Amino acid sequence: MFERLKQKYREFREWQRHPHQVKPLSEEEHDCATCGTHFTGNYCPRCGQSSTIGRYSLKRALLLFLDVWGLGNRGMFRTLRDLLLRPGYMIRDYLGGMQMAYFPPFKMFFLLAALSVVIEGGVNIHMENRLQKSAEDFEEGFKMSHNGESIDEVRKQKTDEGERVAFDFMIGLRDVVKWSNDHPTAVSLLWLLVFSGPLYLFFRRSPSYRDIRYPEFFVAMVYTTNMMSVYTIVCGLFCLGNSTQAACMLLSIIPLKQLSGYSYRRTLINIVTAFALLIVTIVFLSVLFGIVMGYIG
Repeated sequence: MFERLKQKYREFREWQRHPHQVKPLSEEEHDCATCGTHFTGNYCPRCGQSSTIGRYSLKRALLLFLDVWGLGNRGMFRTLRDLLLRPGYMIRDYLGGMQMAYFPPFKMFFLLAALSVVIEGGVNIHMENRLQKSAEDFEEGFKMSHNGESIDEVRKQKTDEGERVAFDFMIGLRDVVKWSNDHPTAVSLLWLLVFSGPLYLFFRRSPSYRDIRYPEFFVAMVYTTNMMSVYTIVCGLFCLGNSTQAACMLLSIIPLKQLSGYSYRRTLINIVTAFALLIVTIVFLSVLFGIVMGYIG
């Protein structure tokens, strides 16, 4: 039994490293219904229309409807499967030129972001609007901690200038959190732009991809974000806790490990170091900004 499981795991590992296989060309001859070109194969070489075009069926009509949202494309299902089972190897295949086999990363990013908003907005197993609930919980927590008083009333009670500055800072953080909840797609893009920079410094010379460029690495990070979005969407659909969603975020180590060829330990160290570098940079720029503003003032 144990040997059989080991064999299945070895076969799975071999499949993970195996790139997408394209079906062989058909030897049948066709006349394209669109441009009239006589050709041999699966697609017309002149206009690209499939040779299997025929009368509409219920299945084909459904696929055309799903294609409006990007879901009727077979590349979407293949991309979802490979992002869950072989994410880093799939990203390497895509960057290596195998782009027709997979769904475009940025288009997928926005589709998943829209789906996430829909699920968080109430289309889940409990029909719970988590976005509204998060905002209400924040406001309720503020009122409970300040005896039900409004923000303006509490601020008027702050006679000391230092207390007012601290209070305004807390309210600013609340507004940032609220804005983040209202604009999750913009936050994800901003996080990608900010974090991919320091992360690239530690993965630009990896064993499996020794000359990766920053635009290529950014595309890899978009796909990695898409993978994490799939997990968080599933968690949101079944209303699993935030801790479960946070645990899913840790799975981001898998695509970076497979793409780079580093060990899990080295990959984790690189991610943590890049995050620490980002925090130090943000703190330094914040202090520098405060000094400049104080000097100007």
